[in-house]
Amino acid sequence: MSWLGRLFDMRDTLVRMVLLDLTGLCYLLVVPHSASTPTTTQWILAVFAFTVALTAHRRPVVNLVAQAALLTVAIGLIDDFTINQVGASWALLEVTMRARRPRTIWLATALLVLVDLTDSIGDPPRRFASGVVGLALEVGVPVLLGLVIRTNRELSRQAVERALAEQRQHASESRAARADERSAIARELHDVVAHHVASMVLRVGVARHVLTDLDPRVGEVFDDVHGTGTAALAELRRLVAVLRNPDGVRGDAALTAIEPSALPAAIGASIDRARQAGVTVEADLDPAIGSLDAVRGMAVLRLTQEALTNVAKHAGTSALAHLVVAVRDGAVHWEVTDNGRGGVPAGVPAGGGHGITGMRERVEVLGGRLEAGPTGTGWRVRTVLPAVAAASAHAPVGSVPREREAPAGSPASEPA
Repeated sequence: MSWLGRLFDMRDTLVRMVLLDLTGLCYLLVVPHSASTPTTTQWILAVFAFTVALTAHRRPVVNLVAQAALLTVAIGLIDDFTINQVGASWALLEVTMRARRPRTIWLATALLVLVDLTDSIGDPPRRFASGVVGLALEVGVPVLLGLVIRTNRELSRQAVERALAEQRQHASESRAARADERSAIARELHDVVAHHVASMVLRVGVARHVLTDLDPRVGEVFDDVHGTGTAALAELRRLVAVLRNPDGVRGDAALTAIEPSALPAAIGASIDRARQAGVTVEADLDPAIGSLDAVRGMAVLRLTQEALTNVAKHAGTSALAHLVVAVRDGAVHWEVTDNGRGGVPAGVPAGGGHGITGMRERVEVLGGRLEAGPTGTGWRVRTVLPAVAAASAHAPVGSVPREREAPAGSPASEPA
């Protein structure tokens, strides 16, 4: 806001009154008068005007009435009543700028007009004409200036309200667009992915029921595939529910978190599934992970599942993977490495998924940074999830390196 705008701002009334009083003092002390010095009466009336202006700066109507009374007295007692005249005119300006009802403005204007006309009534016509011209300056200018300021302030307020209304409308349209997009994604997940997964689970169950004379090891594989597919189908259905109505399932902690006490068992189940697929997993788990908060616990679990899936997919089912989860000073140090010597099994497609991208996004939300890349003949992915206080106080760290193609014999960046 410019200095002129601040001068006429409603919050700076005291500043205006101080400047007005200083101007009046300069007039009395510096400007030459017809007499050698201002009279005692003139000083007394000026001091009263200055005091009223300062004490009643938040009550414009009281200030106007007092200044008009002082002007009436000054007209009858002294010849030079400029100080009281300016004080009354400025009080009228304040009323015009700040009055809540137009009626107050016109009553204040009429009051000051009557006071100013008392100096011209009964005088010769020429003196009366000059008094009318002075009245236009003393009353008309403050009223016009105050009305202009009121109008500009009202236009500014309306502009702000329109901007806020447009912002709310834009936000509403954005929410509607996101809701439509979520619905479209939910339909695709339900109509394509969920149906295919359900079909696979059903076929595995039928095969397990029909083929009764199976080797026990083959039966275990069927059971594992059936259980994994059933769990995936349940998670897909919950994801569809989230996409269609996020508010309706916001209280379901299983969608975003895990009970701290259940984290070691959940990580152990992920390790067992990787071992059942043929991957040799060496796990170094800190017992303190059982006391992690639910959100970081879910992040550790998802990172572990994704990384071990990557090992099986890209390093082969005979690979050796090493999982480390440690808690130091409240921060979670997580790392998965493999030797990359298992050989990629036949029929496994090359990279091109979004595994590492999803892992990075999950880590950055918690204030960490994911590092993924080759190490020796294998591949390593690691991160540090900051303590809860540090994660909330700092934004995600900078940019992350672009995903790189894995060398031959090492897991690629993304799972299926």
